[in-house]
Amino acid sequence: MITLEIQPLDGDRFEVPLESDSLVIGRSAESDVSISDRSLSRRHARLYSEDGELYVEDLDSRHGTNVNGRRISEPTQVRLGDSIGLAGSLVTLRDPEAATAPPRAPDPIAQSIFRSAETILGEARHLGADDATADRAELQRWAERLRIVNEVHEVLAQSAGTDELLDLILDRVFLHMRPQHGAIFLKEGDDLVCARHRTRPGACEEFPESRSLVSEVIDRGQAAVVTDARTDVRFVDAQSMHIAGMRTLVAAPLLTPEGALGMIVLCSDSLDHQFSETDLDMLVPLASAAALRIRNVKLAEEAAERRRYEREVALARRIQEALLPAEMPSLPGYRVYGANTPSLGVSGDYFQVVGRPQAEECVVLLADVSGKGIAASLITAYLDALCCCILDSGLSPGESFKDISRRLHLRTPTDRFATSFLGFLDLPTGGLRFASAGHDPAILLRKDGEVEWLERTGIPLGLFPDMDYETSEVCLEPGDTLVLYSDGLTEAANPEEEEFGRERLAEVCRENRSQPPETIAASIDAALETFVEGEPYLDDRTVVILSRLEE
Repeated sequence: MITLEIQPLDGDRFEVPLESDSLVIGRSAESDVSISDRSLSRRHARLYSEDGELYVEDLDSRHGTNVNGRRISEPTQVRLGDSIGLAGSLVTLRDPEAATAPPRAPDPIAQSIFRSAETILGEARHLGADDATADRAELQRWAERLRIVNEVHEVLAQSAGTDELLDLILDRVFLHMRPQHGAIFLKEGDDLVCARHRTRPGACEEFPESRSLVSEVIDRGQAAVVTDARTDVRFVDAQSMHIAGMRTLVAAPLLTPEGALGMIVLCSDSLDHQFSETDLDMLVPLASAAALRIRNVKLAEEAAERRRYEREVALARRIQEALLPAEMPSLPGYRVYGANTPSLGVSGDYFQVVGRPQAEECVVLLADVSGKGIAASLITAYLDALCCCILDSGLSPGESFKDISRRLHLRTPTDRFATSFLGFLDLPTGGLRFASAGHDPAILLRKDGEVEWLERTGIPLGLFPDMDYETSEVCLEPGDTLVLYSDGLTEAANPEEEEFGRERLAEVCRENRSQPPETIAASIDAALETFVEGEPYLDDRTVVILSRLEE
């Protein structure tokens, strides 16, 4: 039968036999196992048996549950020897029969020590709570270790960056523990990299990585002392260690509340300098102090990088805003409105409304570059330059798109393109010549409420080197309204993942057709906000509305 060895945050250690298939541990007296620990939730975690295996699950506790130093978010299998951290308390799975079995002759693997790093840290926290369990010499040893750990904290607090911090960590462990080799391994995604290593003069410069050691130290949160790697069955296949001459080592996980960041390993190629359990008790708190400092430095570096990125995005947005019209042109007989709202600080949408008084004409353009963010905004800036050069050439909308598409294809990646609507409006007559390059159909809202869709006249810009685009014609009569938009409006979705859609957009415009363009735009925004119910917008939103006044 398995026994739960429980060390509360404050109080004496006690044991509870695991006699049922399901057992709840918590602060409440109604729990199957009640622990006097204010940091525990009333029902903190549950141990249960399933298909002959033992699992632990967190019961949505306030401070979480750890298994061998790693925080869990789902039921996790546990075995004898594993340690379960419950807030400030610790539960270790023991076999009581193993404790009372007659002593055996020592074997090679028994010479090595693997202990839960959390258990070692817990013992350090509770040392001295009961004077009967600690003699003066033991207290002096722990006082010295605490002094060294405090010294390490003070030294590490002086570091400015991750690289400097790792060097300082190795400085401290080489000073106090005098290994021949030392290395710090850090997790980067799914990989483990040797972030720093150091050797004493004359020693092997290569520091091997042992998967067996990684499994025990990082994956299981165990601190390790290996007295002789050549005789320990865990490392019989660790050829990299044997080739490098590694014989004795001590290792500890770099534990944080979120789990192990990696590990620190110290070793020697001579059995004359064997590491011991005393070294283990020294390295674990040093590694814990180092882990917290590494985490804090990384968080600070990430925050600095995020601030730098945010500044760059803000600058990019200011530049992009300069490309958009600062104000709408004054067109006799018409009212115009245009606005762009990016989803990621900068936008892949672009629009222009340019009056040509000498020709009594207005050019209206809306484009939507594929993708979002800075990459899309760069192509948008290039598209702006192309349009400025080509739109004054005297070409029709279809011919203009053909030229723009060819140039965009030559200068941008093959997976980038843009949909666009381009119209030339004759102001006196209301005649509109337009081309639509794969863009969502524009809405031509008649005075009587009838909706006409101005369909596409070609494929998106930039897909192929030589494409033709047709030019179509319609007429805006007095009282009519033209609505251009990007698909960020129609594809906005609610919590049920239903899209706003073109028909809803057209209906909002129809209901407000007698209002000025800015009021129609405000009504669209209000309808969108009601529809999405707080869901984030996943794409940029741009709208251009042009209304012909009644005579």
